[in-house]
Amino acid sequence: MKQSLQLKVSQNLTLTPQLQQSIRLLQLSTLELQQEIQQALAENPLLEVSDEDGDENGADQTVSLGANSELDDTPTDSFDPGETEPARAEPAVEQPQELAPEAERDAEDLVQRDSIDAIQDNWEGDWRDNSGTNADGDEEKPGLQLAAPESSLSQHLIDQLRMTNASERDKNLVLWLIDYLNDDGYLTVELEDLWDTLQEVPDLEFEELQAALKLLQSFDPPGVGARNASECLLLQLKTRQDIANNSELFNICRLIIAEHLGLLAQRDYTKLKKVLNVDEELLKECHQLIRSLEPFPGAKFRRVDDDHVVPDVIVRKSAGKWHVQLNPDVMPRIRINEVYAAILRSNRGQSAQLSAQLQEARWLLKNVQQRFDTILRVSQAIVERQIGYFNHGEIAMQPLVLREIADLLGLHESTVSRVTTQKYMLTPHGLVELKYFFGSHVSTDSGGQASSTAIRALIKQLISSEDPKQPISDSQIAELLGQQGIVVARRTVAKYRESLKIPPVNMRKSL
Repeated sequence: MKQSLQLKVSQNLTLTPQLQQSIRLLQLSTLELQQEIQQALAENPLLEVSDEDGDENGADQTVSLGANSELDDTPTDSFDPGETEPARAEPAVEQPQELAPEAERDAEDLVQRDSIDAIQDNWEGDWRDNSGTNADGDEEKPGLQLAAPESSLSQHLIDQLRMTNASERDKNLVLWLIDYLNDDGYLTVELEDLWDTLQEVPDLEFEELQAALKLLQSFDPPGVGARNASECLLLQLKTRQDIANNSELFNICRLIIAEHLGLLAQRDYTKLKKVLNVDEELLKECHQLIRSLEPFPGAKFRRVDDDHVVPDVIVRKSAGKWHVQLNPDVMPRIRINEVYAAILRSNRGQSAQLSAQLQEARWLLKNVQQRFDTILRVSQAIVERQIGYFNHGEIAMQPLVLREIADLLGLHESTVSRVTTQKYMLTPHGLVELKYFFGSHVSTDSGGQASSTAIRALIKQLISSEDPKQPISDSQIAELLGQQGIVVARRTVAKYRESLKIPPVNMRKSL
């Protein structure tokens, strides 16, 4: 093979380390950014955490949006990493409430779980939105903070077991049963199978195990130790003192729970009245009573992981204008270590490693500030485009795509995508991800476009105002939307309704 030299001219794009860091920081969430900052502080001696009582003259990075949707930029101090302490945003706002996510149901090893899930809608309260609308005033309602349970279900039962006069043998059997309870308080093993595994216990009779289960089922919360949904609800029904003197109501409720729980879950009231031979008034009373029972007795003891979401941007209304500002609690307070910087200035060129670390520290400070500046700019543009949402709620959401914001700000579409991913905005209507303001659209008969979010809000509004005795179907919802100029198919309505976790028409019917 002959060797030769060739000269080739080509073009390629190379990302500098500073640009790579800027892109990486932009797509990080708040938690990931804090971890990145902590790692940089541990590795780079030129970086340090600034004093909490430091720069009190830093200008607020706040933007006002008037009724005419015009942005009034407020001057902001530059984030100069060469200063002893960089300027930072410290808007005088109330600290936002963090939202705890709701606890998820554990659907493991329950015999009649389908029935439980179907019935659970009735115990969750009315699925319709009864929270009310937010006032147009300047102050928004703070979110609720859920307190973690103080003890587990097992510990709660063991504490009650210690207070009983049962023998040590019986207490040990109850402890065995407690070990086989799941998070919902259901017994996940058959007594016969458990009896077989306890054959090493001398002279153990099956009746002793049954007595131990009966003792466990007498503990608080009512319904604990049940083996299925019917047994759980029956155990609770027996503890209700308010119906002790109403034998007819008690017997009908017991019959429904024991034999016709499936019909109740399907809301087949016509067949229930025929099978039970009762009038509508008595069936309605039974339905309300059964709904007041708890199908998951151990749910209130389930521990919820503290996975809070902290907003990056806060939007508040004051003096008739919407103010967009960065959340000061998520902005890292870091600066150049002045001691090391002074040493480098007096000994230039003598420490290449410290000089490199100084340059890395400056890059980090600049990129962190650029990250927050970009988030603020994108948030301003979103509020300007979605002013109807902030004034009237999601029903006034406008169609919006990433390219519109990118063209408006002179950014690349991928940059806007990075900014809106895992970044959150606290609004008077709740805490939402920035991506929430973007979505698909549906054409209207007038040639315009309607946001899919607004259509979902309309569907929710229509269903919330329906007659519970005669709920409207998906086809009827499509016709009602068509009367408002929004042309959607029945299957599209069904898809939006399911995304809102609203049950179908047959499951919404009530007495």
